[in-house]
Amino acid sequence: MYRFYDAKVDTFLFRQLQDLATVLARRADLTFEYSYGAYIDLVDSKVTASRTWDTAPATLQKGGLKSDIYLRTIGTMHFSKLPELKSYLDAVEEAALPKFASQLVTLFEDLRLEEKIRKERPGTKRVFDMRKQYYRHKFTTDLAAHVTRGFALDELFCLIYLSLQSDSPDPSFPRATKAQLDQLANIQALLYEVFEARDTRAISRIAEQVVYRVHQDYNDMIDEYFVFPVGHLDNYTKNTLFDELTRTDELANDDSEEVDEENNEYIDEEFSTWHRENENNDRKQTFLQFELEVGTKTNIKGGGARETEDADQAMGSIQGSSQQTRNKDYSELDALDKQESNKGASAENQFGEENKDAVKIIEEAENPTSEERGSYQEILHAIEPYKRKLATIIKKTIEHKKNAPRKDLMAGRLSKKLLPLVLEEKPRIFYKKNQESKEFDATFTLLVDCSASMQGKMEETRHGIALFHEVLKTFKIPHSIIGFWEDAMDVRENYQPNYFHVIHSFQDSLYKENGAKIMQLEAREDNRDGFSIRVAAQELEKRREKNRFLLVFSDGEPAAANYNQNGIVDTNLAVSEARKRGIEVIGMFLSDGEVEERDEVLMKNIYGREKIIVPAVSELPDHFAPLLKKLLLKSI
Repeated sequence: MYRFYDAKVDTFLFRQLQDLATVLARRADLTFEYSYGAYIDLVDSKVTASRTWDTAPATLQKGGLKSDIYLRTIGTMHFSKLPELKSYLDAVEEAALPKFASQLVTLFEDLRLEEKIRKERPGTKRVFDMRKQYYRHKFTTDLAAHVTRGFALDELFCLIYLSLQSDSPDPSFPRATKAQLDQLANIQALLYEVFEARDTRAISRIAEQVVYRVHQDYNDMIDEYFVFPVGHLDNYTKNTLFDELTRTDELANDDSEEVDEENNEYIDEEFSTWHRENENNDRKQTFLQFELEVGTKTNIKGGGARETEDADQAMGSIQGSSQQTRNKDYSELDALDKQESNKGASAENQFGEENKDAVKIIEEAENPTSEERGSYQEILHAIEPYKRKLATIIKKTIEHKKNAPRKDLMAGRLSKKLLPLVLEEKPRIFYKKNQESKEFDATFTLLVDCSASMQGKMEETRHGIALFHEVLKTFKIPHSIIGFWEDAMDVRENYQPNYFHVIHSFQDSLYKENGAKIMQLEAREDNRDGFSIRVAAQELEKRREKNRFLLVFSDGEPAAANYNQNGIVDTNLAVSEARKRGIEVIGMFLSDGEVEERDEVLMKNIYGREKIIVPAVSELPDHFAPLLKKLLLKSI
């Protein structure tokens, strides 16, 4: 695992924002992403929030991200006119200030949309107040920086924002240069027209006039505060993005055919729609809605319709859901597709959208060599005290449960001795039949991160894995040990090979002489944790044991091809999915020294409270033994 940047993803907040974007846009396929600006793109089916909120105080960050989603899914999608935005970009092209022109119209349009959203949805006012508070502070701070660096147009842009968002009618800017203050005064009247603008056309006109008033005196901006609000603008033909969603495409083909109407037999039926004034009282109307996307145009004219019969409605229902029968074969009828045909859709990306190109490759462990057996014996000698202590505690607990008194209980079968009802405040008048305590009804899978960053940690990690294996083998508990990694060198487009090195399977985990296979675990390349957890959970779900545990050994965040930003979120989703299926997932973070706060936050974002932080790999047995004891006693 390698860190390409320090930005950490709060998985719970990310999923909230994803749900918010989907609901407000009313598109189930719309995905949410963090980006360097906030925009909506229906071609790629995504809406983004700006990474600038990473620098905001924690009290403002969540509100700022929500404000980006509100502006794009409520404002831009429904109220921004796409033809006007296209015309604006064409009109300002000659000004040679692309960054300034793009950010200016985005700022003006966002201010217009913000006021519209505030009126339609009063509950958003608090979020937009947070947005205003943050950007005021940001532009005030950046204004001084631009003056120092001599970025004239960046300074002017900051003055424009602060003027429009000021609480006073005549704000003063003592830090600004005289040249930019004069330029601001020159365009002040135009800026105030933004508050009177009622549509995108008016906003575009104002922004265009501002651009051409200043373009001769400046070079383009350096900083980029806002990105253009619509992605793939040239691909749209309708007035708004919402109209694009309801667009009806032309037929896929454009051929035609001349038909001899006199010698052609056809049936032309009229299918009526229902409304309250046209109730189907006589039950002789059929209702059907369909879209034709592919077909050949003919010269046949409609108009004639066959009169319906009483049995039509019933026969339509029967045929639409017909199945194979023993009496007659209806397989050659033009029946409607069975509902079962839709079941494959959910299985298409059964390992998550981020892993649609991941391929599972199983690699079985080889028979251990004499050298591996010798090394494993040294490990057994080192973990013997932990194993003996743990086994003794668990055996005593089992024995205690067998010999525990079965009478004078708070719950169970009612005893004949009812005197305690009168004599005692909390009478114990129940008993249970003597029975032997149940043996362990549990199974385990241990997933081991074999990414390159585990180099130098794998030797000590094997001690913890060996303890895990030997204790479970002592109590005859089936378990599997699997190392996982992605082969970065072999990754291609639509192909991401992920290897699962099966050290022990459920079937051979209890064999006496197989422990030395653990020595074959080695550090390899990348780690795609979400995919690996789903694969392991899929196998665990097939087990019949009541208690199923999945332990994940890792030394940090997931890192694989096209997996950097969304890897944490995908892994968190994989953990949540496994827990919903009755599998207890626990993350174990292996550090190589002092544990940093960001590492604790990372593990919490992925595994929630079910996590263990190991400060040094050499301390793994000390942390692993109590966990194993807790889980085993839980499953008795």
